[in-house]
Amino acid sequence: MEGILPTKNMASRKIKPIIRLYLFMALTLADMMHFHCLRQDGHLLCCAESEKELAEELGIYLVSYDRAGYGESDPHPKRTVKSAAMDIEELADQLELGSKFYVIGISLGGQTVWSCLRYIPHRLRAAALIAPAINYWWSGLPANLSSEAFKKQLAADQWAARVAHYAPWLVYWWNTQKWFPSSNVISNFMDVMSPRDKVFLPKLGRVKPHKTYTRQQGEFESVHHDMIMAFTDWGFSPMDLENPFINKEGYVHLWHGDDDRIVPVEIQRYIAAKLPWIQYHEVPSAGHRFLFENGYSNAIVKAPLLGEK
Repeated sequence: MEGILPTKNMASRKIKPIIRLYLFMALTLADMMHFHCLRQDGHLLCCAESEKELAEELGIYLVSYDRAGYGESDPHPKRTVKSAAMDIEELADQLELGSKFYVIGISLGGQTVWSCLRYIPHRLRAAALIAPAINYWWSGLPANLSSEAFKKQLAADQWAARVAHYAPWLVYWWNTQKWFPSSNVISNFMDVMSPRDKVFLPKLGRVKPHKTYTRQQGEFESVHHDMIMAFTDWGFSPMDLENPFINKEGYVHLWHGDDDRIVPVEIQRYIAAKLPWIQYHEVPSAGHRFLFENGYSNAIVKAPLLGEK
């Protein structure tokens, strides 16, 4: 089942959901939404045999969607971190997913999960963040920790983040000009991959992003706007969040590889320490894409669904 749904808040804007009956989400058991990462669209997760078996075991499937400016979803120039959560709530209502649902976010898709935890916690049954994106300028982050993590990035990525934070109107120019190196995450993803990711990713031809489809709305409306969203003010900091499941009726899980070269693990450790209600899972020697290694996707899906630790 696929379709394009108009949003109520902006009638001319459309969001395309991708519903796969063999993955992650069941109307009879659970309603789970998946949010994709930078450079990719809602078709990110494909159907491996292990996921098929898990789906049959649990009777579940996944609803994914193209975020604003990606794939066939219309651009939203005025989108904010908060509006992302409002889009999710409205999409869930139009799909009749019920009063509560599960959410999973990968990389920059984690920003949407944080937004849901901040703005619509009453709609969540559980949440999972997988290598979620961070903002070095969040309030509540110790300056020395933020600086240490920032300096671990390649010089080109440090400059790209600075431009996105201090001069967002220059992001498109900075990442398309030829005089200075632009963001490695946008221009040459493999340069910032961990050794384990570099070995593993070439084997995943079936989940390579379809660049033409993904960026059909244009580079600025997709990847460049994402950079601005990531490094400008979110309107809140994860460190300010309160436990949405004080009666233990749900769970929040955060998974991260300790060799992630894109999102520094030190920041996630600090968040997990500050928010003890988050169940933190650190994957030894893993990079940014450990989700696609054997076994991890099943464990991550089962954790919020079944309350497993």
